[in-house]
Amino acid sequence: MSRKHQLNARAAKVNQQTDAARKSFMTNDSFQNFTARVGLGTQNQHSDSSYGFNFVSRNRIQMEAVYRSSWLAGRAVDCRAKDMTREGIEFNSIMPPEEKDKLSRAFERLQIWKGLCDNEKWSRLYGGSIAVMLIDGQRPETPLRLDSIGRGQFKGLLVLDRWLVQPSLENLVTEYGPDLGKPKFYTVVADAQALINQKIHYTRVIRREGVELPYWQRIAENGWGQSVLERLWDRLVAFDSVTSGTAQLVYKAHLRTYKVEKLRELIATGGRTFEALLKQIDMIRQFQSNEGLTLMDSTDDFETHQYSFTGLSDVIDKFGEQVCAAVETPDIILFGQSPGGISNGDDTSVRIYYDSVKADQDSCMRAGVTTLCDVVSRSELGKPLPDGFAFDFVPLWQLSDAEKAEVGAKDTNSVVQAFDSGIVDRGTALKELRQSSNTTGLWSNITDDEIKEAESEPPPVPGEKDLIDAPNDPGQKAKPEPGQGE
Repeated sequence: MSRKHQLNARAAKVNQQTDAARKSFMTNDSFQNFTARVGLGTQNQHSDSSYGFNFVSRNRIQMEAVYRSSWLAGRAVDCRAKDMTREGIEFNSIMPPEEKDKLSRAFERLQIWKGLCDNEKWSRLYGGSIAVMLIDGQRPETPLRLDSIGRGQFKGLLVLDRWLVQPSLENLVTEYGPDLGKPKFYTVVADAQALINQKIHYTRVIRREGVELPYWQRIAENGWGQSVLERLWDRLVAFDSVTSGTAQLVYKAHLRTYKVEKLRELIATGGRTFEALLKQIDMIRQFQSNEGLTLMDSTDDFETHQYSFTGLSDVIDKFGEQVCAAVETPDIILFGQSPGGISNGDDTSVRIYYDSVKADQDSCMRAGVTTLCDVVSRSELGKPLPDGFAFDFVPLWQLSDAEKAEVGAKDTNSVVQAFDSGIVDRGTALKELRQSSNTTGLWSNITDDEIKEAESEPPPVPGEKDLIDAPNDPGQKAKPEPGQGE
């Protein structure tokens, strides 16, 4: 029996044991009142509540159907993926500005951020995806060799979701590191758009998982995670049911009833009498309008009935809040508007969401983007990244022009005061000013040559500044020139 079949058999056994354990054991609440039937474990409806597995992530067709047909499911998948990649990165290393610009243009030309966004989206939809670094002249089944990458060899990323590759479950990474225990190779299936039937070494891919799972559940999913829609499924169905049910009520918002004396006898008699009744109803339907009249027999009775939609908007909003909580996205981003359709001026939820996206960028994307930066540098500049290379993801929360001006003025004054007091030299002051440009947009044109020139300047002579400033101070007598008396 192959390693793959052994893992599948173990996963099936684990699922059976889990189901058996769920049926055999029940977690009871700490408070129980058997007489009042209160608390878990007593004879009440609440005690029969439980949780089961809903393996919708394994149903690729179902995932694609809900992604294509449900706008809410599509936004639940896309919003965070787009926010994690839409602003890019900024380089903080001491590099010539023209080299930084060249790297940034290469990221745009090769559509690196689009590839990373697609990789994030399909991992959220299917539970797993990889982005393959396409390096011309290197065989994909061999380990990535950074030193051998020459100019123009990097061609971009190829994104393959979990259903387009088969991980080597029998051949796992044994080297210590973050990839320990993960598949060593990924074989591309015959239905893929490129690299068909080729093996890809794990060092050449940027691997992303949707919702990370515990070990045994990960084994059951061939080493992948689960779709973000799997946890959302019941809330998504509930929200769509509420909105669809509300839409159905619109058709019944205005009901009309027409009472006809001895209607059953007319129907039973049939013939010209019944046909005359139908003609009368058609005439009422045809001529009844805002300016028309309704003709009917004096013994007939016509009534209208209207439904009240009071409270339905509150119900829809509450179900929408549950969906937002399930995907960790505020309503103003997921639904495109705040509750009630207008903003209440509170940006707290958006700031918390952006902080969450920043945490995901640092924990899930930074390692892959660092490797990409090194690959792009060797391919575009012909050399590796300098020592101490660093970058930051551009913040999603952008300051207004007035806020930037205010922050810039405060930062500049702080740096100038530190320089005037002798705490820092001019080179350090220029570095601090240029670093603040990431937030304020000011002082971004300070070049590395100016910083190096400032750093090479000799330190000022103690008291020299006082000698220069003394004549300009009306309250202080200038010191005499050499050879002159007191």
